[in-house]
Amino acid sequence: MNAVRMTGLVVGALLAAAAAGAGEVTIAGNVLGPEGPLFIDGNLYYVGWASDTLSKWDGKSTTVLNHTPGCGHNGLALTKQKTLLLACTNDPGAILELDMNGRQLQRWDTDNNGRKFDGGINDIVVAGNGGAYATTFGTFAKLATPPAGVTGRILYRAPGGQSWVGVADNLNYANGVGVSPDQKTLYVSETVGNCILKFTINDDGTLSDRSNFVLLNQLAPNAVNSSWLGPDSMKIDGQGNMYVAQFIGGRILKISPAGKLLHIFRIAAGSGTTNVAFGPGGKDLYVSAVGDPNDPQFRGSIVKIPNVD
Repeated sequence: MNAVRMTGLVVGALLAAAAAGAGEVTIAGNVLGPEGPLFIDGNLYYVGWASDTLSKWDGKSTTVLNHTPGCGHNGLALTKQKTLLLACTNDPGAILELDMNGRQLQRWDTDNNGRKFDGGINDIVVAGNGGAYATTFGTFAKLATPPAGVTGRILYRAPGGQSWVGVADNLNYANGVGVSPDQKTLYVSETVGNCILKFTINDDGTLSDRSNFVLLNQLAPNAVNSSWLGPDSMKIDGQGNMYVAQFIGGRILKISPAGKLLHIFRIAAGSGTTNVAFGPGGKDLYVSAVGDPNDPQFRGSIVKIPNVD
């Protein structure tokens, strides 16, 4: 969660949990800034934004695959070529392409017009055609209340393309990003405003028909009163259901394609939930969570919880 990390926001009452939730199992502990979980071929990949690392858990042990100082590792996506796209969230941001062993293959520091990724790259998703979308948070002032600078963007890299092109701008701190199973709709989290936007994906990958999908406080009462409540990152399953991590909220919201709240997963590991990934068959969820968002090292963990139908 880039904004909270950089602003050092002091949150009042946090959603607390005295004991682990039913079926919640810790997979990796003491992760500094946990984010970006992906379950691929029996391995769990995840990042630490405060440690600038990408790690892999093989079910028995954890291996650090990449350490790029100053990156602020965040969102992670698997390409059709079985490489990883990694979001560097430290302002002004970058996008790295890595092989599955964490070796850097490419790096982008600007878009096709030479514009830097102001505010840092937050999240990335790969579409069914192999194209990819990435979000930039946009610039912001420390401790701004209310937050200022509505300058978040969405970038697109066409299949086989070598550059990233801006396809939407003026987002209120763009964060998580996902594509519907039919590949016709792009969803994007606006952290400030507690909103999920949706766009029509055109044949050339550009976006149109921007509209509100859901306002999260209309689905579930806010856990705390904060401009930085969330949503954070998201994932979308094969049925089009959306799983949204709500930073500071200590929970994952499962939302139907029609925008209806289906379930609230309450995460005992910490109040700073950042992202979610699907295990085999979608039966389990892997959730990244910071224990206390006020911790300057953002210590947290990756936990596994059972999914619900």
